[in-house]
Amino acid sequence: MSIQTAKRLETVEEYYFSKKLREVRALAASGKPILNMAIGSPDLDPPKEVVEAIQGAVVLDGAHKYQSYQGIPELRSAISDFYKIKYNVILNPENEILPLMGSKEGIMHISLAYLNEGDEVLIPNPGYPTYTSVTNLVGAKPIYYDLVAGNGWEPNFEILSKKDLSKVKIMWVNYPHMPTGANGNIDLFKKLIDFATDHDILLINDNPYSFILNDNPLSILSIPGAKKVALELNSLSKTFNMAGWRVGMVSGSDDKIEAILKVKSNMDSGMFQGIQKGAIAALNISESWYSEMNTIYNKRRERIWELASILGCTYDKTATGMFVWAKLPEGINAVEFIDSILYENSVFITPGDIFGSNGKGYIRFSLCVTKNNINEAIKRLQVEA
Repeated sequence: MSIQTAKRLETVEEYYFSKKLREVRALAASGKPILNMAIGSPDLDPPKEVVEAIQGAVVLDGAHKYQSYQGIPELRSAISDFYKIKYNVILNPENEILPLMGSKEGIMHISLAYLNEGDEVLIPNPGYPTYTSVTNLVGAKPIYYDLVAGNGWEPNFEILSKKDLSKVKIMWVNYPHMPTGANGNIDLFKKLIDFATDHDILLINDNPYSFILNDNPLSILSIPGAKKVALELNSLSKTFNMAGWRVGMVSGSDDKIEAILKVKSNMDSGMFQGIQKGAIAALNISESWYSEMNTIYNKRRERIWELASILGCTYDKTATGMFVWAKLPEGINAVEFIDSILYENSVFITPGDIFGSNGKGYIRFSLCVTKNNINEAIKRLQVEA
């Protein structure tokens, strides 16, 4: 007897990195000296204040108990203060902030809270693959909108407005953008808010890269009227090197947060109190933390630029975030290209194809790689070039 899986699984495939990393690990296990330059998983340590806060929290009375679905009040207050100081955004910690076990969790919660079967969702191309997979899993329909280099990786609102948007319920945006590093700006956010307002669309900005190699962190919630139509996801994963600890948040108007909480409260039993205490310490970290991290990332990026040049790529030096998005010479298939480098040079790079059709012909490098390993990759690929 064979128990059939749900039909929704027919709409998604295993996440690219989940599948590809098994292959990469197998190559490493066979003795290949693999250099992984593909994954945006911070290799640097979190702030020592965060580690100390978590260590101390483990022995507090009640640390082992179920926690509030909304997070402890001190964490919501810390997020509120963080948004006020860093983004000039006022959020009520009582009802406009919901801590999450990573912002990726929020993509599912928001989709479950707002999407019915047959609803349509505007998804950036190129963009984070999870927007598509979650949309499919909940029975909605992905509608891709083009982002291209010639338009600064921003939506073309004239083209978008000519589409039939009557079934569109949600629009995903992501600035600073992954994978391209396009930064976004106040003018773009105003256009997005106006577009969402005109077409009665819930706009969600996925914003985990604000503070990586970016001199002007922005929140879409800083735009007047944004809370009426927008939510923002954010995360401590990249900024504070806490990716595996799973701490994020969604912010917006109280009615939207209440809707998401209805989903979340039926899917988990609260975040471990120690992690929440660590998150509070991270959100209160001094400015020196950001400059020290960015000094390291900037040095790495300069070496990645050199590596990309060796491979004949072009790239935008004004891009932000923890990746370098590089265009291959015309006519080169990125998937075949990165596989040849993986098998022949033991260097793993991400093909742009996995982010959508507009990613074809591009590759993405992660900055979560030591300078020594980048130098080693340069040596290996100089020979190839």
